[in-house]
Amino acid sequence: MLQTDVHNYLKTFFKENDSPVIEQSDGHLHIQLSIDMDKNLMNRPFYWHYLEKIGGVPNPMELTLITDETKAPEDLKGERIHFGAPRLHQVFRLAKELGSHVKMYEKVARTSLTGGSLSLLPWLNVNVKISYEAEKKKDRLVSLGLNLVNGEMVDGFCDQMLDCPLEPVIPDYCFTVSPLIKPASGMNRIRQYLEDELKTEDHAWAHDAVNKMEADLRLLDTFYEQSETVPETYENEKEAIRNQYEPKINMSIINGGLFYLHQHPLNIRRVILPYRR
Repeated sequence: MLQTDVHNYLKTFFKENDSPVIEQSDGHLHIQLSIDMDKNLMNRPFYWHYLEKIGGVPNPMELTLITDETKAPEDLKGERIHFGAPRLHQVFRLAKELGSHVKMYEKVARTSLTGGSLSLLPWLNVNVKISYEAEKKKDRLVSLGLNLVNGEMVDGFCDQMLDCPLEPVIPDYCFTVSPLIKPASGMNRIRQYLEDELKTEDHAWAHDAVNKMEADLRLLDTFYEQSETVPETYENEKEAIRNQYEPKINMSIINGGLFYLHQHPLNIRRVILPYRR
């Protein structure tokens, strides 16, 4: 499921940045990069500098990303990508640079406009990376949507919006419903929800890391238990062991936005989380 999140995130990212997916399977994406994406991702500054100097015709590269080897075509040559991969973190950083938030409106079909204006409800979307860190590290991508009128919270928001037609301006004959929940308050609700969910997870990995840390600290102490004086490096070594094993969970926002929608965003593969007051 995690690799599915990676696949869908990358598909959305490149689609929204004018880099169409020209071939794909459930395990790979073959992308025609735009000029801007080539400049930002492919590390060819001398090529672009020379091309712009001579006024040449740009030829942005194609990029093949393998998100699941078991589902990709056999013998496919490409770049394997997963949570923790440098390329994925490069995409995350670029997404932040290009725009940490957006405001979009559902593009309503004209056939839906019979009988007067249509209301668009505000949804706050936040895409979060959760990092579980000890002697090993695991990342998880979460995309949540919060209805700012009734407080409904939806998981997998980004995936569900892939097929929703959006535009940056409000459509004709539509109006937006004023939020009862302010975006700042909505952010706090999402943060609190994630913290509550993390508390219910199995944290055996953290307990194992603490046990390993304590064992290494005891072993370190045995090296110096016969010494009359403890060298200055002792505290440094203890701190290094703690830094290596001490478990922690970090949450970082990748991006998000406000989406004004007429239809419910999760008509397909809907997963509704309980509304918590």
